[in-house]
Amino acid sequence: MTDLALTKKYKFDWQQDNHFELLVDGPAFFPAMLADIHNAKNYILLEMYLANPGRISDLFFNALGAAVQRGVLAYLLLDDFGSKNISEQQRQKLREAGIQLTIYNPLVTSKRSLLLFRDHRKLLIIDGTVAYVGGAALSDELDNIDLPQHNWRENMVKISGHNVQQWQQLFTENWNNWSTARIPEARACIIPHARQRGRVTMTQGPRLLEIKRSFINQVRSARQRVWFCTAYFAPSRKLRSALCKAAVKGVDVRILLPGEITDNQMARYLAQHYYSKLLARGVRIFEYQPRFMHSKLVMCDEWVSIGSCNVDRWNFLWNLDANQEIDDSHFATQIISMFEQDFSNCKEILSGEWHNRSLVSRIKIAFWARYVHFADVIFNYLGIIRYWRNLRKNKIHT
Repeated sequence: MTDLALTKKYKFDWQQDNHFELLVDGPAFFPAMLADIHNAKNYILLEMYLANPGRISDLFFNALGAAVQRGVLAYLLLDDFGSKNISEQQRQKLREAGIQLTIYNPLVTSKRSLLLFRDHRKLLIIDGTVAYVGGAALSDELDNIDLPQHNWRENMVKISGHNVQQWQQLFTENWNNWSTARIPEARACIIPHARQRGRVTMTQGPRLLEIKRSFINQVRSARQRVWFCTAYFAPSRKLRSALCKAAVKGVDVRILLPGEITDNQMARYLAQHYYSKLLARGVRIFEYQPRFMHSKLVMCDEWVSIGSCNVDRWNFLWNLDANQEIDDSHFATQIISMFEQDFSNCKEILSGEWHNRSLVSRIKIAFWARYVHFADVIFNYLGIIRYWRNLRKNKIHT
């Protein structure tokens, strides 16, 4: 169970009366999400980072429009950079369909110093009673019916119970910074026989790093296993240290990352930059082979964190992210089974083989790691200074 003595103050408290359902890959979670949109009675809240023109976005936009025709209120919050391929003409059609569309941090009106702050959350709420959280996107890459073998590997969790209120509060606070349209008030939702324990954690610029803090605390307190799955891996020094110390004391520490199939080869080289030191301390590293691994999931003993947050400095410092934390033995059993299935589709990086990798591989990793690290330091230094200045002047909302 979670050692609450290790935690500091968080925005939300743990709540007991929840039910969590794991949904693996787009062909499982997209139909479930669309079915609940179809059954909505009062309102729908949808917050997404990535949205691209195609079959999936059409299905969701049409479902929202149909809900409005039934008298349901539909609120759509899109990050402007992540949805840049959705044309202004398409956005206007959504508004004309009666959908309350709001854009987070518009690229045209934002100051250059604020452009890097993005809303990376992925969230759907139906009537204040059901929420979906994870790493989904309104994009065909997650459910390509013509080339299913190319689908991104991703998860969502369906939530019912008290934690839905926490998610709606998070959505509403973000929405209110960018729109005057009011969100309906969430009411307590009691689910009979729901007894699973959970809470929401968040990352909100450099001043609020709950997810990172929670990761480190849980790794330090783990006794059996520490399993990380992330699309992008550039951990802080504290997190790297915690992972290595856990492995040295005998905890089963594993990192599951994308293999050669990735949407960002630079990010892969940066992740590989950390392999040698982690392997030397006994951390096991796995690269997923069949498809692009886009999932964001952490498991420490029976504690699970699933959501939109990757394990990299960019996510922690620049993005709005949020994860669902779950502390439940039954749910943990499902996560272990899923992880083991994913591990079976991986190539494990062995210390000896990695030490003997080619000179070309070493040069690529060293070059891109130093390039990205240098750019990261510059952007973070300048961005944090501007962040605090603009925050004091009330020019940035997070």
